[in-house]
Amino acid sequence: MVRFISKNAEDTYRIGKKLGKLLFPGCIVCLTGDLGTGKTAFTQGIGKGLGVSENVVSPTYTIINEYTSGRIPLYHFDVYRLGSSDEMYELGCDEYFYGDGVTVVEWADSVEDVIPSERLWVTINKLEEPDQREIIMEATGSIYEELLKELEKDEDTGH
Repeated sequence: MVRFISKNAEDTYRIGKKLGKLLFPGCIVCLTGDLGTGKTAFTQGIGKGLGVSENVVSPTYTIINEYTSGRIPLYHFDVYRLGSSDEMYELGCDEYFYGDGVTVVEWADSVEDVIPSERLWVTINKLEEPDQREIIMEATGSIYEELLKELEKDEDTGH
């Protein structure tokens, strides 16, 4: 587990960007946290780290946005409005999870049973200061453990 403190939305974005630079095809990043904690800002940073040129926005109503302009595709799910995990299967989630891009799932705790066991789990919590966030990353699987070790080496991530 790695813990970061973000002082503001720009920090959250920057930490996401650092992570995005390390991600590779087949990576799954699961995001959890209350409304307004910065899940989308974090995902925007991941997109920038992957080289995505489009504006990354939350797919609240479309459920999934695909960005293909980066070095590898970014598949961004927002499953807040899904009624069940079965709906994830109907969206073809396996094709994304085992595809050629990075899959980011906002509100992942609501569909955890369909997400592969090897993944990076990111929890973003509000802190006492209004703009500050605690970002906790937990790796399941050796590739994600190695990824977190690389991220920790970066002195500019504020952990």
